[in-house]
Amino acid sequence: MCAELTQNLAKFATGPLVVSSAARLVTSLSMLDWLAVGRAGVDEPVARIIRARALNEGGAGRAHLFGTSTTVPARMAALVNGTTSHALDYDDTHFAHIGHPSVAVIPAAMAMAEQRDLTRAEVSEAALMGMELSIRVGLWLGRAHYQAGFHMTATAGAFGATAAAGRLAGLNTEQMAHALGLVATRAAGLKAQFGTDGKPYNAGLAATAGVEVAQLVAAGLTANPQAMEREFGFGATHHGEGNTDRALTGLGDVWLFEGVSHKFHACCHGLHAALEAARDLDIAAPEIAEMTVTTSPRWMDVCNQPSPDTGLGAKFSYRTVLAMRALGHDTARLDSYSAAICTDARLVALRERIKVQPDTSLSETETILAVLRRDGARLEAHHDLAIPMALAVRQDRVRTKAVGLIGADAVDQAWGMLRSGGARATGFARLMAGSSQG
Repeated sequence: MCAELTQNLAKFATGPLVVSSAARLVTSLSMLDWLAVGRAGVDEPVARIIRARALNEGGAGRAHLFGTSTTVPARMAALVNGTTSHALDYDDTHFAHIGHPSVAVIPAAMAMAEQRDLTRAEVSEAALMGMELSIRVGLWLGRAHYQAGFHMTATAGAFGATAAAGRLAGLNTEQMAHALGLVATRAAGLKAQFGTDGKPYNAGLAATAGVEVAQLVAAGLTANPQAMEREFGFGATHHGEGNTDRALTGLGDVWLFEGVSHKFHACCHGLHAALEAARDLDIAAPEIAEMTVTTSPRWMDVCNQPSPDTGLGAKFSYRTVLAMRALGHDTARLDSYSAAICTDARLVALRERIKVQPDTSLSETETILAVLRRDGARLEAHHDLAIPMALAVRQDRVRTKAVGLIGADAVDQAWGMLRSGGARATGFARLMAGSSQG
């Protein structure tokens, strides 16, 4: 007999979905965003290495990869595409469980849908359900799991990837419970990989685990359907808090995924509230005497590098990105994060006038930015990423970001497919590869 959490998640993952129009739109925006950051990430070293490995290994061609028209087995496609789409760390984040839902779940859904020649609409429905489930699993695990060193994109994400792939594979509720139990053995990912190629690889591991497990269970393999919750199960062995009520409240009626936060700056999401506050103040370097950033203590050891001299380091530095913004560098552009910009004398001088301080009263999504201008005027802005963004504004900003990454023609093609329920998943996959929908 399945435990309470697993049984409810399995029923949700295999049952009919009553989806709000807002959830459908946000899912389409996340799929567009995922396509854009994946295509933009194909030349990152980790993406090249994983893609080359898949192409060298070969096998029955079932699904497309970012960056090539060659197809590979679905399991390997999920690994490559999950890794590639997280290579730039420019994908969406959900703060309820501190994870990146799209890069773990959408690659699994796309690979399974291509293998079975399903529609893009079926992909979106399964992806939404999988991403929602990953958030719910993250809530069940709680902050203790994350603070112990586990990367929720990879751990909670693997359960979401399994649910999405399993739904598209046609698993029934009993089989889905076995799949969730089986992936409890496969789900893995450590925060120790942050700042290395291992971090995006974690997303690929979640995606490929979901496809592999769904395929195995569909073929008849069984597992312990209580392996999430029982003694010696995933929660017990991975510092899970066991927040079952919190995870299940509103499941199927309330779509937490609607609150996903898309990245509009090409850096750590912990910096985004500060950059949005700077946007509200319209800061400019010549006028600034000093700046003070007040943020949640959680971010102080994640994205508070004081004086980085590389583009990667800049992505984890309040002082650097705010100085970049004040000097007119577009923090949404990938090429703004370079060693040349980080070591520019004007930026270094301005960075020294920026102070970062923690405040326990602020949530992980909040920042207060205070500016003292040279004329003595004091300005202050508070921004909270958790405050819902109007859907029209979100759509415009996601589209603008995507155009900047892959161009207007590709965005137009992708959006047309995403809003057309009958389009085949393979057409969208060809856009991933970099070719027209043909």
